[in-house]
Amino acid sequence: MKYLKVILALAVMMTVTGCDFFRTLAGRPTSEDIENRRIEILKAEEAALQARVDSLRNVEQKMLQDSLNALDSIRQIGGTILNPAKYGGLFATKLEARYYIIVGAFRTRSNAEALLNTAAEKGYRPALISFQSGLIAVGLCPVNKLTDALVELKKVKKEPFCPSDVWILLNE
Repeated sequence: MKYLKVILALAVMMTVTGCDFFRTLAGRPTSEDIENRRIEILKAEEAALQARVDSLRNVEQKMLQDSLNALDSIRQIGGTILNPAKYGGLFATKLEARYYIIVGAFRTRSNAEALLNTAAEKGYRPALISFQSGLIAVGLCPVNKLTDALVELKKVKKEPFCPSDVWILLNE
């Protein structure tokens, strides 16, 4: 009978006080302690994520500013950036990069190939780019960043085969 009273008292105590009472007796964290720790962990993870987002924003802003500076520099040296749509779009040509320095555009393939060979002899990796309008352009220095295109444009403009109306193709 005493045994039954003790069990009954323990059962009543558990329903009234809950597990936190026994956790406290055992020196274990209570549910409130566990919840507070969970919130701390979530806040730390959120802060780390926010720091990463801020870092990416800073990189993005730096890249944007670099591109704007490159655009200003291209304008200052008399360069132009054109989209293939201006010439009717590309004709079955899959370009590997976003920007190309165009040193010539011809109606006759042999003229384009002659300039292509000249550029190749100077150490460039030229490509023939066909437009739907029938023009065949000679593109040099494929790059994916505008700042790199500016550097390449300055270098190409010093070549004897480079015309004064060299321009940058924006492959979108």
